[in-house]
Order: sequence, then structure tokens, then C-alpha cells
Amino acid sequence: MARSTHNGNGHKSLHVTETPDVSHIKNPDVTHEASDVDVIGVLKFVLALTVMTVAVFVLMWGLFRFFYMETEKEPNPGPMAMTEQERLPPQPRLQAARGFGVTLENGKTVNLEMKEPEAEYLVVREEWERRLHCKHGDLPPGPCLPIDQAMEQVLKAGLPSRKQDEASNEAGVKLPTAASSGRVTDK
Repeated sequence: MARSTHNGNGHKSLHVTETPDVSHIKNPDVTHEASDVDVIGVLKFVLALTVMTVAVFVLMWGLFRFFYMETEKEPNPGPMAMTEQERLPPQPRLQAARGFGVTLENGKTVNLEMKEPEAEYLVVREEWERRLHCKHGDLPPGPCLPIDQAMEQVLKAGLPSRKQDEASNEAGVKLPTAASSGRVTDK
């Protein structure tokens, strides 16, 4: 042990941090302090920790087994294995998107991807004009009469209509007039 001979005021004394020599004290009855460690508590903790570790291991093994069985099912094909049609987004597609187009009445598909927004209207309008004027190039077979000829035939034949008196007698009700403000009387 080192001893200090000077404490700053001129007196000799032991240094405060030094431990006194206690090697001469012996007590054979006491081998450890009974209140420091609870051996039963430590053993319970170790046992509980072991049981929980085994339980977590079993649960994780079961979870990984379940995930492995899910992956054994046939996986979806990768994008390189899919056809061009399968890679397209589902309908309806946005204008200017890959695969955007219009299917005409004859089954022909017009591709409109990366076209101006009014391209769809122009294609549909062209289809309507073709039907309206009976241009049979792409139309399905069937009776067709150009709109100009159909209008002339209707004008020649006249529009079918009922006479005012006959209509009221058949129904048994008088038709309203402007003066009646829509009110009619029953017979």
C-alpha cells in the first residue's frame, strides 16, 4: 500500500482513496452474501428464456415452411415470357398509352398509341361517316341506304301521323289545348 505523507497542510495522514488492509479478518461461516443473488430467480429466468427461445424457433420454422409452400405454387410468368398483348395494361387504357386503340364495327383495330388526343374522335367520326354514306369498303354485309336517299324517300312518302279528331276518339279523351293549360276532362 502506498501511503501519503503530505495532505497539503503539513500533516501526515492516509490518502482518502486507499483501502485499509482487511486480510486478517476471517469468518468461515459466511462464504457469500445471501442477499446479493437469488439463485432460484436466476434459474427460473434461464428456464423461461430457454422455453421462449424454443417456442420462437418452432413458430419461425412453421412460418418459413408455410412461405415455402406458397412459393412452390406456379409463379406468375416474368414480363419477358409474356406476349405483347399480355403485357398491356387492362382496359380502358389512357390515351397515348401503350396498346391504346379503337376497334371498329368490322373488327379491325386502329392503333392510336402516341397519337394526338383527338385521333380517337377522328377515327370514330370517319366510321360514322362511312356508315352514314354507305361506303361498303369496310362495313359488314347488310342492307344500307345512303342518308340522302333515305331522307328523299321519307319526304316523298310523307311522315305517318294521326289526325287530331281520330286520336281523341280512339283514346276516349280530349287532347289538351293551349287554352286549357294542359288540363283535360274525362268523358
